Amino acid sequence: MKNDMIWAYLIHLSTHMWDDENSPKSSWFTSSGYTENNDVDIETWDNVIKFLAECRYNTVLIDVGDAIKYESHTEISAPDAWDKDFLKKKLDEIRALGMIPVPKLNFSAGHDTWMKKYRRMLSTPEYYTMCSDVIREVCEVFGYPKLFHIGFDEEVANKQSRHEIIMVRGEKLWWHDFNFICKECEKHGARPWIWSDYCWDNKELFIKNMSKSVLQSNWFYGTFVNYPSNNLNAVKIETYQTLNELGFEQVPTCSTWQTNANPYQTLAYGKERISPETLKGYMTAPWMMTTRNDYYTLLADADRLYTSRKSLYPETLEEE
Repeated sequence: MKNDMIWAYLIHLSTHMWDDENSPKSSWFTSSGYTENNDVDIETWDNVIKFLAECRYNTVLIDVGDAIKYESHTEISAPDAWDKDFLKKKLDEIRALGMIPVPKLNFSAGHDTWMKKYRRMLSTPEYYTMCSDVIREVCEVFGYPKLFHIGFDEEVANKQSRHEIIMVRGEKLWWHDFNFICKECEKHGARPWIWSDYCWDNKELFIKNMSKSVLQSNWFYGTFVNYPSNNLNAVKIETYQTLNELGFEQVPTCSTWQTNANPYQTLAYGKERISPETLKGYMTAPWMMTTRNDYYTLLADADRLYTSRKSLYPETLEEE
């Protein structure tokens, strides 16, 4: 196996993806529910980044959202947003440790609290202008990255039951907006990268409309066992094979969110079932915020993928 595989870790600058301003406080991400600030702890951020380098990660996927001070849309930025120069400094620190920072802005209507007022202007001229502007700014801050994660996951009604308003685009509009966002990234030299769960419920449309130029990240965080064929878990796992058979390049995503066994099982499945030509690497997503309270969980998730890699892909850790 080549040493150019992606070994990625998702870290959060913005927390404004799930709860809106009036969501109840029973949030499953934070005990306090929505807060105006993102409350990223810089010491935790720095220590996690250092640990990722020690664990030989080569890619840090950063959930940007409203956590930087946009010039084109100052009304989006959270009060504690990082200014561009400070973020650039942090990105340079990541690069100095041998890792590539990659931006993520989630354009799913189910994860767009970070857009503030624009999330209720979905698919309007104002919305498209805002999307174009923030993509341009983020690409500039990140030094025109080769990849740009655009989310597009879980745009379904039942994932928004805690929101004041439920927004779900129909088939034609979803694909129109998806293709628009992809083109905006490509204008700045970035390859679009998405979560692949649209395929779970819309397999035929996915096969018909999805471009091979888009990097895929299917995700499954449970235990790899033989589920009944009509079980959603079976569909999630099967999607790895669907992407493989169709020739999509993919970065399977694991997590310790549900079970500590998931990272090892994800890598074992990928090594056995996914073609080396289309398997571009792996990512782990702890889905914990960058805070002191979650520090050890963040490290544990990173370590799980690392130890699984040592066991199943030791050749990728060999010094060149």
